[in-house]
Amino acid sequence: MKEMLVSERPYEKCDEKGAGSLSDAELLSVLLRTGTRGENVLELSRKILKEAGEDGLLGLHRFTKEKFMKIRGVGKVKTIQLLCILELSARLAKAEARKTLCFRNPSTIAGYYMEEMRHLSQEHMKLLMLDTKSNLIAEKNIYKGTVNASLVEPREIFVEAVKREAVSIILLHNHPSGDPTPSKADVAITRRIRLAGELIGIELLDHIIIGNNSYISFLEENLIYTKG
Repeated sequence: MKEMLVSERPYEKCDEKGAGSLSDAELLSVLLRTGTRGENVLELSRKILKEAGEDGLLGLHRFTKEKFMKIRGVGKVKTIQLLCILELSARLAKAEARKTLCFRNPSTIAGYYMEEMRHLSQEHMKLLMLDTKSNLIAEKNIYKGTVNASLVEPREIFVEAVKREAVSIILLHNHPSGDPTPSKADVAITRRIRLAGELIGIELLDHIIIGNNSYISFLEENLIYTKG
């Protein structure tokens, strides 16, 4: 940052006024530390944010390693730095949400998994397995791709649940569009899995769909027993 005036350097500004005084680009530049030939780190940071589009920092969560490396001036080292920054932010959000997490409360479940799932570019389905007191025994990613009733197999779900001696389960999946409204396929999947669970004595407590900072709970919306 030596090519900038001292008053314009984000590091010095942070030291004098605090991190809260820095813009998104300035914060990013402090973490990246160096720019490239002909482009200082603040200019590079602004370019990265511009590539993220109107969502700014949030848009970076959708970037892959390959997409970062396509930005001129962002090589392997800076790509790894950026990926680690994003992972750290997601873990901090999850750690904060953990304080209120209760598997009897859909809003706290959605809050806990929100940062992990809302930025995913494909649909992922997660299985949460619970004991008699609704404590989490284990979780497992069981599907990736377009969630379709004919592709998500109840057998795979319940083999895992039986192996873990779960008495109840919760399904969790994301909608990359950001809209958590259940589709007909979502309703059909829920019904298939609920009915399969009834046969073997493992209750489907809820199916939660994660959107962009929003969610829908089948339990809260009285959709658990909706016919698919």
